[in-house]
Amino acid sequence: MATVEIKISDELLKAAKVPDERRSEEVAKLLALELYRERAISLGRAAELGEVSIAEFMEFAGEREVELDFGAEDPQPDRLTLE
Repeated sequence: MATVEIKISDELLKAAKVPDERRSEEVAKLLALELYRERAISLGRAAELGEVSIAEFMEFAGEREVELDFGAEDPQPDRLTLE
């Protein structure tokens, strides 16, 4: 997977409660979470992009009070990810 480098202020990272030691990973999860919240990607894809298991991503979403949608319209992508 290709990567890009971006600049984000310390103030923004602190406001997002991103730990210093895992900045890149946490910001990737936050971005994946936002895409999931906007229904642009599935739960399984969000976990994949956040580089965590679906269970870990579900916990991450819950900690941030994001309602989970298990793909009622098309559950196939999430089902394949779970398998």
